Amino acid sequence: MKFALYMIMCSALYGECLPAHRMPTTYNTHYECMIAGYEEALKKQKEIGRNKYQTLIKFMCSYEKVEQPKVELDT
Repeated sequence: MKFALYMIMCSALYGECLPAHRMPTTYNTHYECMIAGYEEALKKQKEIGRNKYQTLIKFMCSYEKVEQPKVELDT
């Protein structure tokens, strides 16, 4: 099982959020996903900078079932 990171940008001023955006990388553990979430949120907040919308960034890590390819054995 892998973990997917979802980032959510919100406006504290208006109390509204954009739809969650799934990041392309998956993680092996919840811990790895959470650390990446904090790092990505900080990076994006610095990129946006101060603004009139009082932008804040939330994130969540979600289980993602990974399907293993079926391999047929010759008998």
